[in-house]
Amino acid sequence: MYKLWSTIIKDVRILTRDKVGLILMFGMPVILVIVITNIQNSTFELVNKNKTPLLICNRDTGEAGRQFIQAIDKIGMFRLQSVPKDQSEKNITDRMHAKDALLAVIIPPDFSSKIDAKAKKVAGKALNTFGLEGDKPGTAGDSMEPITLYYHPILQQTFRSSVQGAIYSALQLVESRQILKTLYFSINEKQLPDTLENDMLNNRLTINEIPISLDGSRKVPNASQHNVPAWTVFAMFFVVLSLSGSIVREKLNGSFIRLKTLPTNYILVLLSKQITYLAVTMAQAAVIFAIGVWLFPSMGLPALNLPLDSSGLFFVSLLCGWCAVSYAICIGVFAQTQEQANGFGAVSIVILAAIGGLMVPGFAMPGSFRTIMKISPLHWCLEAYYGLFLEGGKLKDILMNIIPLFIIAILIQLITLWGLKIKKLI
Repeated sequence: MYKLWSTIIKDVRILTRDKVGLILMFGMPVILVIVITNIQNSTFELVNKNKTPLLICNRDTGEAGRQFIQAIDKIGMFRLQSVPKDQSEKNITDRMHAKDALLAVIIPPDFSSKIDAKAKKVAGKALNTFGLEGDKPGTAGDSMEPITLYYHPILQQTFRSSVQGAIYSALQLVESRQILKTLYFSINEKQLPDTLENDMLNNRLTINEIPISLDGSRKVPNASQHNVPAWTVFAMFFVVLSLSGSIVREKLNGSFIRLKTLPTNYILVLLSKQITYLAVTMAQAAVIFAIGVWLFPSMGLPALNLPLDSSGLFFVSLLCGWCAVSYAICIGVFAQTQEQANGFGAVSIVILAAIGGLMVPGFAMPGSFRTIMKISPLHWCLEAYYGLFLEGGKLKDILMNIIPLFIIAILIQLITLWGLKIKKLI
């Protein structure tokens, strides 16, 4: 025990001298979690608070054009900016290139007349189907000039699809209103009352969104719940830059040879490094979680809600840290130079994070990658954390994520021992 304690003190002293390594292990993850949570929180609140600017050029002089603009405004997704109807497409696109707005809608001059003609055509068909006398179906409304939607190329396809769906919804509302008015007038020979119109058009079922959770709390996850666990895992695995480099330095400066002349075993040294750096990973998790709980609210970000199962959180953090430390030691054992350890370690962690779902959600990956991501220890770390933070589960609920992570950590340990033996270090 005395040998182990002395070795731990030695490793702690070496660690405290590595100022760059400490900055990478603590400073970089803190910056990452703050920056990325800010960005994703803005994305989450895009519809509710940060409305997307939308240029509206209404070249129609009828009522349908005004109703269409009102319908778009009621969606709540856009901040409308009116453009004079005599404004050319060139001027509108120039404003978009200047980032005044990323979207623009141009309503054609014959919008109201074509909507009215289309409504009469549909109403006539409906009346004829009912056995009532209506207008004979013609070709009116068939040649209606389309609504033009300009978008900036920086907008991704998923966002453009949601914008297009919102505009189609507003257009359908205008068309439905006009068809109802035409039908009512054809049958009753008087205008449709406003109260009846509102009842018929706004009589929709509401959608009750409920996030599933294992504890039944139904709390809505925020950006902090998604990002803090992810970048905590990333921070833990980035101890590879300090730990693997430390092992390579000891191999190069002859420490291994000196250890063989002493009445001790290098396994004791590796155990010391595991304990020391496991404490570092736990400190990383504590610092990042504390920032999420106490610092985020003062920065205008949603506070991190810690899981109710604190013992489960501690155990998952301990297992994630142990897996990260095991991986770093394995790289240090096989690397020949410090440059190899740092280069391969950093790149491999980024790759494992990418395929593990830290950068792109697993459900958005292609089918082939969903199989590959299961070999990444970061994937199982993230899934275990998400089971606690997002689903409100307890330790028993995430065993299917903990067991694969434990198996991966054991395999890494065995590979490390094999590497030590073939290099005759033990």
